[in-house]
Amino acid sequence: MVNIIKSRGDRSLRDLVDLEKGTVAREIYVNEEIYQQELEQIYTRAWLFIGHESQVPNPGDFVMSRMGEEEVLLVRDRKNKLHVFLNTCRHRGMKVCRYDDGNTLLFTCPFHGWSYDTDGALVGVPHHKAAFHEELIKADWGLHEVPQMANYYGSIWATWDPKAPSFLDYMGVFAPTIQWCFQSTDGEDNGVELFNPATKWRIPTNWKFPGFSFDGDSAHAAMTHRSVNVAAIGPQGDMEGGSRAGMKAPFPKTSYEMMIPELGHGGHNYMFEQPGVSDYADTWQTEPKEVDEYYRETRAKKQEKYKDVYLHAGDGGTALIWPNVNIQPHRILIWHPHGVGMTESWRQYPVDKNAPKVVKDAQRRYMMRYGGPTGVTESDDMENWNYAFPASLGTVAQRLPYNFQMGLGHDFKDDRLPGMTFNYRIAEENQRARLRRWLEFMEAGSWDDLYPVNPKKNTDK
Repeated sequence: MVNIIKSRGDRSLRDLVDLEKGTVAREIYVNEEIYQQELEQIYTRAWLFIGHESQVPNPGDFVMSRMGEEEVLLVRDRKNKLHVFLNTCRHRGMKVCRYDDGNTLLFTCPFHGWSYDTDGALVGVPHHKAAFHEELIKADWGLHEVPQMANYYGSIWATWDPKAPSFLDYMGVFAPTIQWCFQSTDGEDNGVELFNPATKWRIPTNWKFPGFSFDGDSAHAAMTHRSVNVAAIGPQGDMEGGSRAGMKAPFPKTSYEMMIPELGHGGHNYMFEQPGVSDYADTWQTEPKEVDEYYRETRAKKQEKYKDVYLHAGDGGTALIWPNVNIQPHRILIWHPHGVGMTESWRQYPVDKNAPKVVKDAQRRYMMRYGGPTGVTESDDMENWNYAFPASLGTVAQRLPYNFQMGLGHDFKDDRLPGMTFNYRIAEENQRARLRRWLEFMEAGSWDDLYPVNPKKNTDK
């Protein structure tokens, strides 16, 4: 039971999140007991992004990841099968692996020496005969493995809850957007690899500040990122004003906030007025000519593949997949909770796996300027969140709700993309959808109380 401050009257979580009025209590961002409940109610139930199969291409390869506050290992076993294990020995809880990535034949606990095969099986126990009298059943004490894992076009997802819906049901109509984000620039499915290692750093704010804002808050850009274009960090340099994004050829489309309220996913995406994709616009003015030549060639292949297809919510689309990962064609942003007032932020950057080195190097340099703790764009964002959290901690401050009223009551549907809800490109519909899903998870006893396992639950607006 979450302890809500009683001096403000008898209240429940539902009293703190009033989406009909568009007001949300600051308490849900700063209350320690609410945060601990999130770890239980959200992070043990939801499908969470783990990594990409390109990070573990060979048998014995592993990479560290996280699910909530807990470390997990993505491992490819000797038979080429992928697993996700909790990084803890079953004997006394020590980490069985203290490295971010690598290759191994066994995971051996440095505390008492219990050893596990890459498939998670306990294979070695010191003093098994003399001290355990061979009574320890090794098959019962393997590494703890997630009950459900999905490989979706190379992206790896997992949940701790065996009652969770399938990954595709969990994704709903946003599934194609994720598929397209993991395509190479020529339209090949699962055509990317991730740069290793991931960039990781901690920011002193609650995970929901960045997690619910990214791909949900277009209103901040004009003020927060005014300096970015002046810095001309984009691959085109200072051409056409020096935008932080690459140059794009004209194509008939309209930008919207798009979301699935009953699932919590949402992003900034396009609806297209004609099939296909745009022509390529030379944009890599600050890099060798081979980079533009490569992307010009891959665009031609993608145009041929999709010449008769409307890529609604696809080409150039983004998505916040509930609860804490933003999938974009050029970066993956993961917001790991690390305490009520601390977020461990990870960045992983896709690049065409078959691209030549000159192209991969150009993309890497661009992302180093753009994202991460030293990137110009995200440095702006972090400053907002890092100040917003402490400014919301005060006794008086917590009496004042946040305002989420932008675009309230102006959402609509479009028959061209059934199942999706739309709003003007600058609104807060995406953030309201995430807050609605947050409340549903926090109140639910199990997946039996949640859509889509229970199709009658959580479908009212």
